[in-house]
Amino acid sequence: QVQLVESGGGLVQTGDSLRLSCVASGLSFSVYNMGWFRQAPGKEREFVARVRWADGSTYYADSLKGRFTIFRDNAKNTVHLHMNSLEPEDTAIYYCAGGRVAGRAISGYEYWGQGTQVTVSS
Repeated sequence: QVQLVESGGGLVQTGDSLRLSCVASGLSFSVYNMGWFRQAPGKEREFVARVRWADGSTYYADSLKGRFTIFRDNAKNTVHLHMNSLEPEDTAIYYCAGGRVAGRAISGYEYWGQGTQVTVSS
């Protein structure tokens, strides 16, 4: 049974940094690419970043490039999202996802975590 468990969310202030983590069980990092999405209140879920299993290459939403960094620890089956210079607009539930295709589209991911809340106060 595949399980993705996110952690690290919380309440921070504008300009702060935060690191989210996602531990995957029952899912091999040697097969699945991993991604992060987020969903703000009243908005659709949107792509944030993904890391490929094959070569560790990363891909980001254009608007977040430079502030967010995704990286993985294969030995611990964990993927992280480090977020810098947080803004109130980054307030959302952040979801970890795993998929064989794993591009920008939600449909490319077969497995999802429950999400972790990030709130950025102004």
